[in-house]
Amino acid sequence: MVNIRSLDPSASPLDYYGAELRRLREEANLSQAELGSILYCTASLIGQIETAKKVPTRQFSERLDAALLTGGVFSRLVGLVLKSQLPTWFQAYAEMEAKATYISTYQSQMVYGLLQTEAYARAVLATGLPDNLEDLVAARLDRQRILDGKNPPLTWVVLDEAALCRPVGGRAVMRNQLAHLLSFADQRWVRVQVLPFEAGEHASLIGSFNLLRFGDDPDVVYTEDLIAGHTTANPETVREAGLRYAHLQASALSVEDSAELILCVMEERYGDQGGPDQHALA
Repeated sequence: MVNIRSLDPSASPLDYYGAELRRLREEANLSQAELGSILYCTASLIGQIETAKKVPTRQFSERLDAALLTGGVFSRLVGLVLKSQLPTWFQAYAEMEAKATYISTYQSQMVYGLLQTEAYARAVLATGLPDNLEDLVAARLDRQRILDGKNPPLTWVVLDEAALCRPVGGRAVMRNQLAHLLSFADQRWVRVQVLPFEAGEHASLIGSFNLLRFGDDPDVVYTEDLIAGHTTANPETVREAGLRYAHLQASALSVEDSAELILCVMEERYGDQGGPDQHALA
């Protein structure tokens, strides 16, 4: 086991979190086992987090703040810890996403990350064969907190019908995912449209993209390739993306008709078929 005293608290948010946990636990004269008993977890988990071997969850952090009377220190710090688990090339985009007032996205193959269920996100992220899958899942779910804030961004999502039909994770996962999409119908700040197969060729056959708008800062366009993401605020690129997105919205079904199609796919493709759940093969 790594010696906690050899860790550099300035090395990363996770190292700093672990060092602070160790410091405050010892100030409270609690052993790892005693603190674990209070938090309803094992002493081993406390030790792993103190040595930066385990990423804490937001729920753990909230319980920790209550147990050590920290005034919310860990609840604030855990956001930085989770963001640090995102790929380095994605972290800058995640920061901008959290500050955007308007997010418009076209997704050609999968459900947009902010609208993914935990099981769906896990299946998607597992395709990259990461060593820290659960940490990546936790980080993705934490990104979704922006939709539950006091001033959530207006989020407009155009999903290709392919994203509904691709059985990511299997029938049960997809059924729950599509039901989750339908649950946003009651939220004023999230709108989902489906671009049906019958639309044929369209303005973004080349792939998915996101357009972020802010109160004062320039708009940005975000795209991804196989390896990394790319962000630009080039006015001509932003203008072209906005034009293409307008065409996509015009070609897509209305929000109401999109909900009907999502429900239809959910029932016909992912309903109870009386057999074992079939998982997608990569």
